[in-house]
Amino acid sequence: MATELPKAYEPQDAQKKWLAFWDERGYFHSEPDPAKKPFTIVIPPPNVTGALHMGHALNNTLQDVLTRWRRMQGYNALWMPGTDHAGIATQAVVERLVMNTEKKTRHDLGRDELVKRIWEWKDKYEARILGQLREMGASCDWKRTRFTLDPVCARAVRETFFRMFRDGYIYRGKRLVNWDTQLQTSVADDETYTEDTKGGFWTFKYPVKGMPDTFIRFSTTRPETMLGDTAVCVHPSDERYKHLIGKLVTIPLVGRDIPIIADGLLADPELGTGCVKVTPAHDPNDYACWQRNPQIGMINILNPDGTINQNGGKFAGLDRYKAREAVVEEMEQLGFFEGKEDRVIPLKYSDRSKSPIEPLLSDQWFVKMADRDDGKPGLAQIAIDAVTSGKVKFFPERYANSYLDWLGEKRDWCVSRQLWWGHRIPVWTKQSDKPFPAMAADPSFLSVTDSTAEVGSRTVNVRMICIAPGHEAVEKQLEADGFTQDEDVLDTWFSSALWPHSTLGWPEPTPELKYYYPTSTLVTSRDIISLWVARMVLTGMYNLGDVPFQDVYIHPQLQDAFGERMNKTTGNGIDPLDIIERYGTDALRYQMMSIAGDTQDSRMPVSNVCPFCDTLVPIKPEHLRGRTKKLTCPACKKSFRPGGPWVGDDPELPTAKQASERFEMGRNFANKLWNATRFLLMNLEGYTPAPVSLAEMPTEDRWIVSRLATTTRAITDALEAYRFSEVSRLIYEFTWSEFCDWYIEMSKGRLKDAAARPLAQRVLVGVLDGILRLVQPVMPFVAESLWHALNEAAPVRGLPTPTQAEESVVIARWPEYPEGLADANTEASIARMQDLVRGVREVRNRYQVDNKASIDVTVKCAEPVAAEFRSLAPFIAHLASVAAFDCGPAVVKPKQAGTIVRPEFEAYVSLVGLIDPAAESKRLEKQIADVRKQVAGMQGKLKNESYVKNAPPEVVQETREKVAELEKQLQVLEGNLAELK
Repeated sequence: MATELPKAYEPQDAQKKWLAFWDERGYFHSEPDPAKKPFTIVIPPPNVTGALHMGHALNNTLQDVLTRWRRMQGYNALWMPGTDHAGIATQAVVERLVMNTEKKTRHDLGRDELVKRIWEWKDKYEARILGQLREMGASCDWKRTRFTLDPVCARAVRETFFRMFRDGYIYRGKRLVNWDTQLQTSVADDETYTEDTKGGFWTFKYPVKGMPDTFIRFSTTRPETMLGDTAVCVHPSDERYKHLIGKLVTIPLVGRDIPIIADGLLADPELGTGCVKVTPAHDPNDYACWQRNPQIGMINILNPDGTINQNGGKFAGLDRYKAREAVVEEMEQLGFFEGKEDRVIPLKYSDRSKSPIEPLLSDQWFVKMADRDDGKPGLAQIAIDAVTSGKVKFFPERYANSYLDWLGEKRDWCVSRQLWWGHRIPVWTKQSDKPFPAMAADPSFLSVTDSTAEVGSRTVNVRMICIAPGHEAVEKQLEADGFTQDEDVLDTWFSSALWPHSTLGWPEPTPELKYYYPTSTLVTSRDIISLWVARMVLTGMYNLGDVPFQDVYIHPQLQDAFGERMNKTTGNGIDPLDIIERYGTDALRYQMMSIAGDTQDSRMPVSNVCPFCDTLVPIKPEHLRGRTKKLTCPACKKSFRPGGPWVGDDPELPTAKQASERFEMGRNFANKLWNATRFLLMNLEGYTPAPVSLAEMPTEDRWIVSRLATTTRAITDALEAYRFSEVSRLIYEFTWSEFCDWYIEMSKGRLKDAAARPLAQRVLVGVLDGILRLVQPVMPFVAESLWHALNEAAPVRGLPTPTQAEESVVIARWPEYPEGLADANTEASIARMQDLVRGVREVRNRYQVDNKASIDVTVKCAEPVAAEFRSLAPFIAHLASVAAFDCGPAVVKPKQAGTIVRPEFEAYVSLVGLIDPAAESKRLEKQIADVRKQVAGMQGKLKNESYVKNAPPEVVQETREKVAELEKQLQVLEGNLAELK
């Protein structure tokens, strides 16, 4: 009895069923096996700050496709899952939650209580994240799930810090950093963003000391920083100020005298007054000026919370913005205020707290990146050499430049954060007025550094001791001796930089580390090339002497319909689970593959789904960033809250889910494959497996088998080169068009013929078997469902020789076909036939001829092509509803015929009796006149210089494109009219 599938594919049922099935059988677990070649990917660990978004869906789909594909190829595939503690981001989220719900700060809670709350948050959202990954079909080895703060990773972090400290790569120093006054911690350049913000541009003057009625004028966007000025700078060649260089000016606010210096790198005589106030402790350009002119000194005027410190005199204690107002008012009262302009300022913000960044002079821990004094290459150079030598390859190649450019600066890496959540820095410090006694260090676990520091007006001795992990007794003894552990924690990127080897058990020589390291491929986004990719290479080379991965694939970024990057903050993102619920996981994954091309930026329109009537309500620019709290459905006129994080303030309104019509393509593809398999299973009565040979195959069988072999090679090559969008296109075109629309149609007659039926069944089953193997990495749930159904009807199958099918497509072999199955001549022959059939269908559509009406077709072509057409005439007749068919070099074009012109043939479709020539001519003439009128109007616009000059460029370009499109239409219409006459 024939196996029968349900009429429709239900993705939610399939997802639930097969996730449990795969877990039970442990298909995704990997153990070191020297007999097999490993393929390893470590997941870019998502932050435990909340749920995953569409960027994660893209990133993880691509990783899963590679893992599933390599597993099918026979590799021992390990995809290592895990999450990142995301120190600053997670602490910021929890602190915000505590403030909103309890009106308490972290200082009100205390360190232990805040850390406890963060661990509770982590447990909740880590489970949610891992659940989302499972729902997306991620074939991770869940037994090996890691967390950047778990004991295995923590040991690696401690060991790396200890070694770098011991080897002189880590030091503590006072540097200018980006300071987040809300979170009261330093942040990296890459953790900030710049946004145009309305601000002011104030102009003041300082009196020149000893020169009555002489002033030097300057402008600033931050008047409060005058409290920390240590110099005024002019260009050395500026004639206006040459005579003042070396003089002193007085800061009226605090009565401090500061010098006028010359520095051609800071001052520009063409800008403003040509004079610049210098505040080295609060501006990166001024800090660089101090490095060139150290005699001017530095004065820090800010407390960590953004208030003015004691160096601000009577302004001490004021918030910096209140101090700004007070400083301006004071300078105005003293007569030194010259005026103010309103300006839009490019202001730097913390990406974590969204608060403005303050440049601040602060004691921080740094990793030295520059070349060493002993002549050995520095850490940055080691990482540079890994790419220039070809050990690490980027796909697309252009992203190697981003990596090399950033490392080429060799800027020291600030690795400390003033947080409570994270890896605490393993350094114990003690100060003493007396010299410390000599202490013998053991380079295997103990490193000692002695120095001095200025504390107020006195100099003290400072001893710092760094301890490797696993020596708690030593730590307790140090604390008993008066040493205290550093309060700071390490930058999150320090621990995630170790991810490829910390997850495998380093520094212990584990079997996993020996077998799986270096990993095979990293899949990530371009925005963390410097933050993460470069640092993983750096630490991998430092700790193990080998690169952490061989290939780095940089995937595109998702944007909304307006070109803005999708993220939760903007409110333009989509929850992957919304897409899965509406379209299915297969559809989600297919679309993620489709957009992963070389262009890198892919736009995806997003809509809210009306919770009342399921209508899609597109997101508009005015809806973003929480500006719209309520939407009204245009269909049912009911109101609801938009989806995403901006859900409005009215709890009575239901919240919408989000969707995008782009995912319909993947859903339709899954349904097409389902229906084709359903048809095939209904026609497998009496199926018997047997080897097939090209010699016994008719042309259509040789063609589809050849196309399967050719497509399989092309897909394999595309996967090797990380051309994901090409993979999705090749699978779609072969399955939908060639197999479903062409071959199945050509096989229907043979399935009704008892003599021809067995071979047709074998080929149909063999090709479908290959398709399911090709589809599985991309759309695993529909592939698994159909694989099991096919196993029931045809457990022994395949081309050219049938074999027993595996119990799951997950562990099936990736298809490989003998060279002899590819037949270029047969492919070319069928391609010509398809071209002819498509042409006939176009003529029908052009002249609005009923699809059911039989038509006569003649083809003028060389005899070899004619012979092919004659052999395929039954298919031409069936596929194009052709009655009489003739072909050859002597064919003459009949009257009233539609023409199809191709390089190798010219075909004529008789229209006699199918259309009214006079009426059709009249219709075409009117259509031609209308199009000409449109073209003339648009060309008139383009000839108008005022229009071209004043209209937006995109509008002008759109007009040009429309003219070109209408001119093409005109050519077709005029050709059709000529054919009728």
